[in-house]
Amino acid sequence: MEKSIFYHAGCPVCVSAEHDIIHLVGEPNVEVVHLGEDQGRIAEAEKAGVKSVPALVTPNGNVLHINFGASLADVKG
Repeated sequence: MEKSIFYHAGCPVCVSAEHDIIHLVGEPNVEVVHLGEDQGRIAEAEKAGVKSVPALVTPNGNVLHINFGASLADVKG
């Protein structure tokens, strides 16, 4: 199974969602990307269809926007 990718920006909403996602799908099945620390991956998240974080991109390309923490425009600064 390919990994899901969980994008977040480090806010309390994102961190809480990260813990829940890891608990639900298992740490080996999800790659966590902190866009505040790795801004080079913002374009990748946008290309995948992420509009806000936290968001989970499934292996088949579905984007699950979990709870509104910040728009990608806010993350870009």
